[in-house]
Amino acid sequence: MTMDNKTKAQELKDAGNAALNSDKPAVAVEKYTEAIEFDPENHVLFSNRSAAYAKLENYTQALKDAEATVKIKPDWAKGFSRKGAALVYLNRLDEAEEAYNAGLKIDPSNEQLKSGLSECTAKAARLRRPGLGMGLGFDDPNVMAKLAMDPRTRGLMNDPSFLKMIEDIVKDSSKMSEYIKDKRLMIAMSVLLGLDLRTSGGMDDDDDDSPIKDVPSNPKPKQTQQAKSAKAEKMEVDLSPQQQQAKAEKEKGNAAYKKKDFATATTHYEKAIEIDPTDMTFLNNLAAVKYEQKDYVECIASCDKAVEVGRENRADFKLIAKSLTRIGNAHRQLEDLQSAKTFYEKAMSEHRTPETKDLLSKIQKLIKEKDRLAYFDVGKSEAEKELGNQCFKKGDYPAAVKHYTEAVLRNPDDAKVFSNRAACYTKLAEFNLGMKDCDECIRLEPSFIKGYIRKAKIQQGLRQFSAAQESFRKALNIDPNHPEVLSGLKECRMASNSDPEEIRKLAMADPEVQQILKDPAMRIILEQMQSDPRALQDHLKNPEISAKIQKLMQSGLISIQ
Repeated sequence: MTMDNKTKAQELKDAGNAALNSDKPAVAVEKYTEAIEFDPENHVLFSNRSAAYAKLENYTQALKDAEATVKIKPDWAKGFSRKGAALVYLNRLDEAEEAYNAGLKIDPSNEQLKSGLSECTAKAARLRRPGLGMGLGFDDPNVMAKLAMDPRTRGLMNDPSFLKMIEDIVKDSSKMSEYIKDKRLMIAMSVLLGLDLRTSGGMDDDDDDSPIKDVPSNPKPKQTQQAKSAKAEKMEVDLSPQQQQAKAEKEKGNAAYKKKDFATATTHYEKAIEIDPTDMTFLNNLAAVKYEQKDYVECIASCDKAVEVGRENRADFKLIAKSLTRIGNAHRQLEDLQSAKTFYEKAMSEHRTPETKDLLSKIQKLIKEKDRLAYFDVGKSEAEKELGNQCFKKGDYPAAVKHYTEAVLRNPDDAKVFSNRAACYTKLAEFNLGMKDCDECIRLEPSFIKGYIRKAKIQQGLRQFSAAQESFRKALNIDPNHPEVLSGLKECRMASNSDPEEIRKLAMADPEVQQILKDPAMRIILEQMQSDPRALQDHLKNPEISAKIQKLMQSGLISIQ
């Protein structure tokens, strides 16, 4: 009897639910996708698939399915809960709050929505706090739970000094710089960032069967069981008695390895190596045991020997790549990140695999972050900022930019440094760079009024009067009586409501503008600006000329894009 589409969809949904409950989200996605083909207007299917994608940490797809859920069933509160959760993971916190609030309008008593909104608000507040912990996982409310659950840090949770380090960083993320030399910090970071760098450390899947699997080849069409048996039998015949004996020892080692009886596994692998020292897979498997026993130095030695034997006996390059990857994993566990990176790159040069590429990408990220943390120094940042201020007062804007940039590298969470550098860029007519610094200043410290004023001034100089008014209005929300803000807003309104000829007449009536335009040197500079805009940069290094050009820009007579 043929089932109708809805019945088929229901059965597939039940299969998807079972897979999700069994912690098999990839299978669940597959089942829900099939169900959607039979019942594409079923909002529950999209909602469940969103949850499965979230378990796979594919939050972009989770958001798409959540949005589809809301579109199909806009009066179902759970759809907004799914959407909010995905947006939180994507750090789109303002949109997440909107989603949760939209759901609460439908179901004001929904505890899941209330809880989600509360966590979202708390995360947004943490991200607004200056400090190094942002984006490194220490702002997660479940920090302690994550560390307690992961095998890499579970044992460390019994160490009072480790707990104190984590608590210090959670309370004040700038404390991270004090613990930068503690190897446990990098382990905790890898856990909180979701960098599961333990992959490929144990025995490879194709190391636990026959020599047919030990030497990978191009995929063949599926064979019948009879054909497979014939091939295996033929391979057995082709093996010498010595090789067969070594293979038997290896299989005993594999069986012991799977039982985690590493001492027995070591005995059998060493016996296999003694019988047939030309097969690198025995050395690879021995290295896997050493890795599991956390004897990383011996693991590296065994892999080095495996590569040497493999090259001498023309082993498959894929096996050599595996040895090199395992050396990289061992160096990573020894906290030698640069050596790990080197061996991952060597492995990639032998054979490129998605797994090794991913390991290389993650180790590069850790190295970059470790270097950044090592360079962090609030004291040196303040000193560079002060040198920048001194140069700015002298009108040496290029030198000021150099010092402010160093201050940013030393402490990228100081909003005022970005504000000061934006002022320099404005003086140098580098308006795009100035605008970026203003935006970063505002992001870091939304209540710092000068960030909005600097941004509005740049927009005003670029004759973007509507945008400038919006920036000034945001500044008024911080200080409704700020004279510079009120004056700037008035100027923008006048400029946006006047025609160009009227603006020119008003400017020409200004005695200061008249004096600038009468200056022969300024007239030459203005002519140069029209024929060669690059010449402007040299002139702007002169504080007097820079001030005159700023005046002409604010009066609306000239505009520099």
